[in-house]
Amino acid sequence: MAKVIITAQVEDSAKWEEGFRTHGELLKSMTSTGHYFTITENNELTLYAEPDDVDKFFEVMESPATKEAMAHDGVKRETVNIVVLDKEFTY
Repeated sequence: MAKVIITAQVEDSAKWEEGFRTHGELLKSMTSTGHYFTITENNELTLYAEPDDVDKFFEVMESPATKEAMAHDGVKRETVNIVVLDKEFTY
């Protein structure tokens, strides 16, 4: 299972969260059962997901439906940064 972190700027954090919570079916299609997030006072978003299929995750991220949802929710698309964590340290 991949571990993915997404960061972005949003126009309005309350508007973004309200919209984000309506996209359950779209988010499920990313093959992740949950998305965890936080938003700072400066409208900076950090989101964490564990998709079962990272290729499908990226396919859905680039889909017209996702781009439309992000635009509707006020995501500043040019600020989106996606990182797939590929190393682990356990002790």
